[in-house]
Amino acid sequence: MPSHPTSHDETRGLWLGLLGVLIFALTLPMTRLAVGPADDPQLPPLFVTAGRAAFAGLLALAWLAATRAPRPRADQLPTFAASALGTVVGFPLFIGLALREADAMHAAVVTGLMPLATAVAAALHLRQRPSPGFWACAAAGCALVVAFALVRSGGHLTAADALLLGAVACTALGYVSGAQLATQMRAEQVICWVLVLSLPLTLPVMLWSWPAQPARVSAWAGFAYVTLFSMWLGFFAWYRGLALGGTVRVSQVQLVQPFLSLLFAVPLLGETLDPLTLAFALAVVATVVVGKKMPAGARPA
Repeated sequence: MPSHPTSHDETRGLWLGLLGVLIFALTLPMTRLAVGPADDPQLPPLFVTAGRAAFAGLLALAWLAATRAPRPRADQLPTFAASALGTVVGFPLFIGLALREADAMHAAVVTGLMPLATAVAAALHLRQRPSPGFWACAAAGCALVVAFALVRSGGHLTAADALLLGAVACTALGYVSGAQLATQMRAEQVICWVLVLSLPLTLPVMLWSWPAQPARVSAWAGFAYVTLFSMWLGFFAWYRGLALGGTVRVSQVQLVQPFLSLLFAVPLLGETLDPLTLAFALAVVATVVVGKKMPAGARPA
């Protein structure tokens, strides 16, 4: 791959990144359906965490066998482990626990910090050097997200926010590691090998934590979505987009993800969308548009 993404690569990367964001935006509402609130629990968060990765891992194993994908090299295994720690274990577990206490709308705005966390991790780990203007746009977008969270919560953060911030950190770790691997192999192979290499952990934990109590059909539907789309197919588009357009730049598309999650939460969970949310959404989208025009630095060869 070239050291610098071409304009065509950046455009394709941004569109693929947007497709991934659309898929991931449903993750919070669907996870909320799967685990249920504290006063009406459904599937255990640990089961949702391990089960979605285990079932997706079995699908990935079949896909890798059918396509005869090459095996990872030994020197790639630490990066695969970091990606698995972030995307397979950390993010789903922290989100599942947090959504027992917080509603999907609150979780959506707090996890809006993911683009900045991903950009910081990419700049440090992948040696990308964004321009001051790019950082200003990213910081402005994240400041809007934080302000929105504070306004909605009455000026203070909730107990679940620590879990949500842990999920943000795990996402940055997983995304940057996956993006690095996606420059070395096809994006769909990256997430498939991440899931397959995680099976020795996720499969036994899924069986051990299998729910003893029946759950609603809607809970199982939410679990099915986060298994097939959030944990597997969404990464086909997302990692390819990060690799093509550059991790720092494409990660900023995530700034619209919290507001897409808010929109999806209205029909799925019956939560109310107010004019304040729309105003903040438009402001955040504006930072993404402006940030797209700012130099984002070179990606590694």
